Amino acid sequence: MLFVDNQEVNDPRQNLALEEFLLRHVRITEPLLLFYINEPSVIIGRNQNTLEEIDPFYVRANDIHLVRRLSGGGAVYHDLGNLNFSFITQGREDLHNFARFTDPVIRVLRELGVDAELRGRSDIFVDGRKISGNAQYASRGRMFSHGTLLFDSDIAQMLKAINPRQLKIESKAVQSVRSFVSNIRELLPEDMTIVELKQAILASTFGRNKIPTYELSDGDKDRIRQISEDRYGTWDWNVGRSPRFNVQKSERFPVGKVDARIDVDHGYIRSIKIYGDFTGKLEIAELETQLIGVRYDADVLAEAMRGLDIQHYIGGLSQEQFLELLY
Repeated sequence: MLFVDNQEVNDPRQNLALEEFLLRHVRITEPLLLFYINEPSVIIGRNQNTLEEIDPFYVRANDIHLVRRLSGGGAVYHDLGNLNFSFITQGREDLHNFARFTDPVIRVLRELGVDAELRGRSDIFVDGRKISGNAQYASRGRMFSHGTLLFDSDIAQMLKAINPRQLKIESKAVQSVRSFVSNIRELLPEDMTIVELKQAILASTFGRNKIPTYELSDGDKDRIRQISEDRYGTWDWNVGRSPRFNVQKSERFPVGKVDARIDVDHGYIRSIKIYGDFTGKLEIAELETQLIGVRYDADVLAEAMRGLDIQHYIGGLSQEQFLELLY
């Protein structure tokens, strides 16, 4: 096995690009081990509908990255208190065999006094509380198995970022999540840092001698940056790739009830109907027509409505109120 040093990069787009590069372009038979720690991020599963998994306004207001990964599974929250590990191996025989890749981590945690165990197919628990989720992806005769370790993560922010914004977040909800998940640091008999945990896993995996490393060339780094820009840095991959979905938003304003039904496909509005008991000077169908084909994104919708007087269609309703209803 060889260790790949990500050189303390915290950008999730770069780290996911590095992982993809190792999977698709490094043709060696030895397994590779990669660690990375990301800035605050929501990492969406390959087949998820991004906008159903997050609060986009909260994510944007708090400068939280939004990135889709190659593997399936659910949305996870990363921050600087979260240690991520990835094993890249030849062949597919260990696809769905999560124990092979979680055992080295569990062994170290137990040595540190944390009674960890694999539960279900792919999660690591301690005393009934989840500390790690794992997912896998295979391509062209190779695969990776990656997981996240909650070490000292901001659980309150995690809950706000990955919960749909229609749900009101209260302190009770945070406490409920805290009863199900846990940070490893809270469970350690003796305190340590996230870097020390990483070093403990490396020492257990490779021994105390010099760690054999796969060195990234300048050409490799250029390729990784290109993958990051072409995939993980794009709206088309992170949001637009979401499966087709429907949005129904309804609210009663002083001017009357407004009910919007929106069909979104690959991130763009394909059809929209607006109902309600409001009144307006112009036909609502004219407004609907101008929104078809627009990217379903708050900023893009706001730009598309620039210059439109929404009150001509829905008397007494401001553009800001209409935008909040749509999105």
